[in-house]
Amino acid sequence: MLELRDLSVGFETRAGYVSAIEQVSFTLKRGETLGIVGESGSGKSVTSLAIMRLIPIPPGRITSGEIWFDSPSLGRVNLLTLSSPQMRHLRGNEIAMIFQEPMTSLNPVFTCGDQVVEAIRLHQKVSYKEAKERTLALFEEVKLPNPARIFGAYPHQLSGGQKQRVMIAMAISCEPALLIADEPTTALDVTVQKTILDLLLELQARHHMSLIFISHDLGVIGEICDEVLVMYKGKVVEQGSVRDIFSHPKEAYTKGLIACRPPLDKRLHRLPTLVDFLKAPEKLTVEEALRAETLSEAAYRQRQQKLAQQEPLLKVENLQVYFPVTKGIFGKVVDYVKAVDNVSFTLHPGETVGLVGESGSGKTTTGRAILRLIEPTGGRVVFMSKEVTGLSAEELRRLRRHMQIIFQDPYSSLNPRLTVGTALTEPLLFHKIAQNPKEAKEKAIELLEKVGLEADHFYRYPHEFSGGQRQRIAIARALAVQPKFIICDESVSALDVSVQAQVLNLLLDLQEQFGLSYLFISHDLSVVKFMSDRLLVMNQGQVVESGYAEDIYRNPQHPYTQKLIEAIPKGRLEDIEAAIARRKKARASLATPA
Repeated sequence: MLELRDLSVGFETRAGYVSAIEQVSFTLKRGETLGIVGESGSGKSVTSLAIMRLIPIPPGRITSGEIWFDSPSLGRVNLLTLSSPQMRHLRGNEIAMIFQEPMTSLNPVFTCGDQVVEAIRLHQKVSYKEAKERTLALFEEVKLPNPARIFGAYPHQLSGGQKQRVMIAMAISCEPALLIADEPTTALDVTVQKTILDLLLELQARHHMSLIFISHDLGVIGEICDEVLVMYKGKVVEQGSVRDIFSHPKEAYTKGLIACRPPLDKRLHRLPTLVDFLKAPEKLTVEEALRAETLSEAAYRQRQQKLAQQEPLLKVENLQVYFPVTKGIFGKVVDYVKAVDNVSFTLHPGETVGLVGESGSGKTTTGRAILRLIEPTGGRVVFMSKEVTGLSAEELRRLRRHMQIIFQDPYSSLNPRLTVGTALTEPLLFHKIAQNPKEAKEKAIELLEKVGLEADHFYRYPHEFSGGQRQRIAIARALAVQPKFIICDESVSALDVSVQAQVLNLLLDLQEQFGLSYLFISHDLSVVKFMSDRLLVMNQGQVVESGYAEDIYRNPQHPYTQKLIEAIPKGRLEDIEAAIARRKKARASLATPA
């Protein structure tokens, strides 16, 4: 179906020519799924954009290689030699792509239905009525609730998972022979991610498509792919069947990618990282790396007992946050959305309590209500023996020095006009932790080095850093005022698994060093389990299950918790084998001759 031969792509920059991918070669058979995995900057997306001929020229340049495609209409062709009209005919019609961020891929001023209708009418000469019927049928096929409502809805009126389904419907609208999915599940809840993966497999079998699935998470790749291509710094470092890659990874980089995802069947001191494998001798295996970091059951129970003997640092009692639903021109309140409904828990010094649940379950609202960034409707929050809900604005400002938050998106929480140095020295001077600008600068540089950055980063702006580096800056800013309690609100959700492992290890090291207490909020149960001593599972504003992290994973009581655990890509060999068997069964039952 598709063959890449020695493809190389680069970009002209002010600093000179930068090579993005070098000598990339692979083949993809009809009806097969190829996974391309690697960190941000490894060349995954550039490879997919080159196949679609969407590399902007200039500054981009395809310097060498061939891309051979078995086109149903043109026969076997080299995509790089086709004219622009020929490529336009193939793009969207025979080769389609699902982009990483559906919100930026969908036009905000057109309804979702009209955008799919436009794609159909561009390639198939049909009337608007026929295209609309086809669109509604596609919305039904991708399992969107109430297709007629979604047809007339704008992108901002849909959830992330629904927007991604609209993108999938658009991509398969002309029944392409090849579908490229570029990180289609990265920022989604694990439950939504599972339904999207299942949907892609079902559609692939039904339409007999070839699929290229791009991700930074090998656990996800194991759920959906037949063959795997591992990329690092623009080069292919390893390729093979999904079974071979997981059972016998040869390259240190591949081993690192497999090991740095938090395992669900072990309790670790810290996560192995890519650096551990890249610096280690070749013979180090994933199993050895995990075994070296495994915490014994006795040590885990001893830590829990020690934490529980202390007086709680934070007490949350029957916390409520209700948002009024208004109606009519006078804004009459007709009902309330109970975002947080009678949530209670305690947090001890040096402890991490995990708050887990899907988007919309009330996790972030709970965190913000504790800090009074959102005013609670009812309940009590007692921090350091002071009732937070009854404090004046001035008293709250003084107390906030001891309670901080790390937001989900560090780019939007850092001021793009301020250098990192200014962002760090401002709170130090405001809370009089530093007496003058010179002392504040010294402390800020010390903080940067503590979180794994360098002294000269003090003068840079947020846009000059990668996502992982920006998250480290956000952590440094939270640490600047020497807090006792930090809320980590989805602080690693959008990071590569390799960068995620480094940031999680950093948070644990800082906790040990400064005796910090964390409320760790996430939708990923594997990450929360690794970080947390105790877990709270939230659904529709209420805590449906709570207890020690290990106990909840081993024996989940509530059906919602069971569903969350079930949805996590495990990445173990037995799970890979089960996924292969499921794919074979699905293809046998759904596939039709091409």
